[in-house]
Amino acid sequence: MENKNVNNKVALNNLDLSMKTNNPGNNQNERQDLRQNSNSNNNNNKNTNSRYQENTNQNGRTNINNNQEPANPFLFSGSENKNDSDSDEQLENVKEVGSVTDINPVKDICFISIIGEIEGHNSLPPQSKTTKYEHIIPMIIGAEMDPQIKGVLLLINTIGGDVEAGLAISELIASITKPTVSLVLGGGHSIGTALAVAARYSLIAPTGTMTIHPIRTNGFVIGVPQTFRYFQKMQERITNFIVSNSRVDREALLKYMYDTDEIANDVGTVLNADEVVDIGLIDEIGGFSSAMTILRDLIDKNSNA
Repeated sequence: MENKNVNNKVALNNLDLSMKTNNPGNNQNERQDLRQNSNSNNNNNKNTNSRYQENTNQNGRTNINNNQEPANPFLFSGSENKNDSDSDEQLENVKEVGSVTDINPVKDICFISIIGEIEGHNSLPPQSKTTKYEHIIPMIIGAEMDPQIKGVLLLINTIGGDVEAGLAISELIASITKPTVSLVLGGGHSIGTALAVAARYSLIAPTGTMTIHPIRTNGFVIGVPQTFRYFQKMQERITNFIVSNSRVDREALLKYMYDTDEIANDVGTVLNADEVVDIGLIDEIGGFSSAMTILRDLIDKNSNA
């Protein structure tokens, strides 16, 4: 038993000595291998970083996927995304004004749409589709002042709205020097009649209609003669504007305006496209192509004058 224990101790000592003598060499070899792997990885990283810096220095920004940035689907012009506020401004323009300026097929014609209800001094409910006169008036002035704009095309589909706001837009359209053409699509009712005739030449779609009626008001009204005289003066302003900017006869216009047999719960007349052309309120029945052709002719005449 004692010899066996002595032999075991000797064997263990020999094993321990062999491990001690072998470990330093092995550890050194492993460290060398690790250092070599680390150096190779560092070289690869340096090469990658150098290529990254070259791409960055050449183009001024980090390029991915063969030096191309992904196209932004919200850019209406389809141009390169330059990380500015243009796309946000375009989307806000669509929400507020209802027009997109960056997809205009031509740059010398200003397209202005007057849709829904014309909003005046008071804000309408949010569920109403409105045209704000504080948006339209700067657009008209901008078209008049911009030397690149040669003509203005008005696209009208409105139920009417605020009388003074609509009349202000109409007066401004009639007073600019650039050629103007209006196209009634769907309907040009109430004060929309004045907007349609404000242009130099007016057209209406074959299925379009126009409602002619006297002005009315909502809300608080004082039942005194002064209120009636105020309405009478306001109606006279609208009638004079329509007569002076169209070929309609004044007496015929008033007859349609105060007719009580056409509308069940109102005073006035709903006229279709043929009727408004026959009485001289609108110049011609036509669509967008006809409106563009006429506007081009007016632009050519205006440039040759």
